[in-house]
Amino acid sequence: MSPISILNVSSSRFILTGFPGLEVHYLWISIPFSSIYAMVFLGNCMVLHVIRTEPSLHQPMFYFLAMLALTDLCMGLSTMYTVLGVLWGIIREISLDSCIAQSYFIHGLSFMESSVLLAMAFDRYIAICNPLRYSSILTNDKIMKIGVTILCRSSLLIPPVIIRLKFLNYCHPHILSHSFCLHQDLIRMACSDIRFNSIYGLALVISNLLLDAVLILISYIMILHAVLAIASREERIKSLQTCVSHICAVSVFYIPIIGLTMVHRFGKHLSPLVHVLMGNIYILFPPLMNPIIYSIKTQQIRRRVFKGRGNLFK
Repeated sequence: MSPISILNVSSSRFILTGFPGLEVHYLWISIPFSSIYAMVFLGNCMVLHVIRTEPSLHQPMFYFLAMLALTDLCMGLSTMYTVLGVLWGIIREISLDSCIAQSYFIHGLSFMESSVLLAMAFDRYIAICNPLRYSSILTNDKIMKIGVTILCRSSLLIPPVIIRLKFLNYCHPHILSHSFCLHQDLIRMACSDIRFNSIYGLALVISNLLLDAVLILISYIMILHAVLAIASREERIKSLQTCVSHICAVSVFYIPIIGLTMVHRFGKHLSPLVHVLMGNIYILFPPLMNPIIYSIKTQQIRRRVFKGRGNLFK
């Protein structure tokens, strides 16, 4: 590609899509979206603050929860400017460089959340299937190494496919399907050879999201097998209750991904509004729900939050 061609591609701008047909109602639509982003920010900051300030929560399970909250917080921050910017009428377009950067963070954080959920499944497996060795297996040093591995896995595998977006020729209409940038949206508008992006992107999804989902499923099969071997019914219920929050977190992460994939693959005849709605659910539902799930289902966090509220109103 010639330098002039690269310059032209670099200066390309893409139109962000809000809610087609509802433009006159954007101000009203922005109210619930602003509230959701505020809840994402406050909820995940609350979880991080509680874990940091409560010594009894300095355990492997809650260190992984802190990683999850930090990932969700970053996911919300990575899309807030464009989503709310479109609804508030501040922005309508995004440059190619900004779009590529945003897609890197969105996909990288999705892979990071999947990896953290896998680490949390491993934590639950050790806690239930090998409780006597739990503290010796999941030491602070091991947790730090797991965290670094998750960060490297999520951030270093994506650049080859993301960087190549810079050098594609975008000859189709520059209209994005959402109010944020996704890799699959950009390659849909390219008329260059996208085989590398398609194959490498598929390999990333299989080696990250799909593999993690399979390993999480296997871990729960082994957990269920261990729990059913417990003689006491009360102990079985108690053991399974420690997994409820994680199962809910896995559900709110993978169900929107599956839904968005199905809509992109088989929903070409559907209204653009459906695509936009599914995209926003994929981006916002996990960061919104995870703090709520863990605040309700985890006794230690719930007790610490209520204690903090009590001190606030004294």
